[in-house]
Amino acid sequence: MDEARAFGIRRALARYRFMAYVVGVGLIVLVFVGVPLQYGGGLPQVAEIVGPIHGAMYVIYLVSAVDLTMRANLRTRQLLAIVLAGFVPFLAFVVERRIARDIHR
Repeated sequence: MDEARAFGIRRALARYRFMAYVVGVGLIVLVFVGVPLQYGGGLPQVAEIVGPIHGAMYVIYLVSAVDLTMRANLRTRQLLAIVLAGFVPFLAFVVERRIARDIHR
């Protein structure tokens, strides 16, 4: 693999990993703090703030995932795992580690 392509993959992986953490943390805050406060405590403010932010960050996460998929020639199954990881709390961290491990091989 030439140096320019390897550099592009490393940068795409770094962007994806950063967004995986941002989306993962945002989803955890939304699901385990915002939603219980909204429905259990009658305080919708956290969900009203974190929800749209998580949604916007998820779109950026998807863009970084598609960029990484194209640069690193990931399989469709891997892209599907990345997409679904943004919907399940804690899964973004697990999938991020597996994708990074696969790329480093």
